Amino acid sequence: MKKMTAEYQKLFEREGKEIENLSDTISGKEVEELKDLIVNASNNIFFTGCGTSAMDAKKIVHTLRVVELKTFFLNPSDAVHGALGVISPGDIVVFISKSGSTKELTSFLPNLKEKNVKIVTVTENPKSEIALQSDLVTIVKINNELDEFGLLATTSSLAVISLFDVIACLIMKESKFTKKQFLINHPSGAVGEKLKNSSNRDRY
Repeated sequence: MKKMTAEYQKLFEREGKEIENLSDTISGKEVEELKDLIVNASNNIFFTGCGTSAMDAKKIVHTLRVVELKTFFLNPSDAVHGALGVISPGDIVVFISKSGSTKELTSFLPNLKEKNVKIVTVTENPKSEIALQSDLVTIVKINNELDEFGLLATTSSLAVISLFDVIACLIMKESKFTKKQFLINHPSGAVGEKLKNSSNRDRY
């Protein structure tokens, strides 16, 4: 039992260290450029990805919606079967792709170019096909995944989500996002209850 305890503690520590290292490995300039692009967007922002990256994209979309940004998930398989019709000139499409060369994503890059949208890539590979065709690239690279093979999307997934968690919090601070706004957007669940209680206390 003690051996198992020591093992899971090491795993938590390793994953935590990878996330901590992001403050040194992610370019502050790239974070600022990405944050400014998102917050100043006048049109819709679409996030897309495959596999675990799709799950990351959906979580990011939800987080940014809470702070009142017009974000949507674009399913890659739906995109090439008509869903690209929802995208208009001036929109932003953010690709979440560790390799930057996933075929399901590269297949509709030419279509996005035709639509005159701004393309952003969050990837480990700045020389990848998607990155080279992007208007803005943010490099998020970790040293090791958590599993023994180094293949399971673990720390790399958390790293991408962490990037946009930070961006969301920066946007909240800069826009002076209030608890009242938060409550209007998130009235239910434990968060809604906490905000309601906080709002009631603030009245007195």
